[in-house]
Amino acid sequence: MKWCRFQNGEHASFGLIEGDRVREVLGHPLQAHQVTERSFALTQTRLLVPIQPPMMYFAGPNFVGHIDAMAQRRGQPPVYPKQPDPHFRSVHALIASGEPIIVPADSCGRLQPEGQLTVVIGKLARKVTLSQALDHVWGYSLSNDITEREWQKTDRTMFRSKNTDTFKPLGPCIATGLDPSDIRITVRHNGKTLVTYSSAEQIWSVATWVHELSQTTTLHPGDCIMMGTQGAAGDMVAGDTIEVESPDIGLLTNTLVAESVAQA
Repeated sequence: MKWCRFQNGEHASFGLIEGDRVREVLGHPLQAHQVTERSFALTQTRLLVPIQPPMMYFAGPNFVGHIDAMAQRRGQPPVYPKQPDPHFRSVHALIASGEPIIVPADSCGRLQPEGQLTVVIGKLARKVTLSQALDHVWGYSLSNDITEREWQKTDRTMFRSKNTDTFKPLGPCIATGLDPSDIRITVRHNGKTLVTYSSAEQIWSVATWVHELSQTTTLHPGDCIMMGTQGAAGDMVAGDTIEVESPDIGLLTNTLVAESVAQA
């Protein structure tokens, strides 16, 4: 199943994507809800961020190829993590597919994409075993961990370089019933493929991350875990379009817009 949040006119609701239509759902899919008979053509709706997570976690460097490529970009030897090393991401930086990524006026003007799989928690997880971990996952979405690399050089917590408004596209939907061991993801820049990779290439699996995080913090329904990316894509500037796509989930697409243009 593919769950979404959508807007039709003034009305916003959760929904189920069924081919080229979306069926309205009353209530929250992780709480009491009702699937209605009311549906709309996708072309007549606007997809919103598919869920408003209480918390967003980031799986840190979770692909060898990304660690190697970033080390090469910095001109330094790669350093491989010895254990899962989670970070936080701001829920206030979230935008939906189709919404603009704003290039800040005081930035260097170049941003980098990190298209990745995102895990959505379905029920409370506290100190769950590795074998139980996937039982606490509701579904999977796509995200783009937009980064301003010049800011990152002096940004000790990566707060500004990673969490500026609009830097976290998420969507287009949440797909349930998937096997997270081999979900394929392609990242394209202005139609040109930058990288295609599989979740099978992760250093630590989805189950491992849910297990490890739950040993320290309680994971709540709706929490998201961004699973990291492969490689180190090139720079994007205002006017460019970035796409993150999975045949199992859908297409997340956003265009970069200069802050001065966005405010006009």
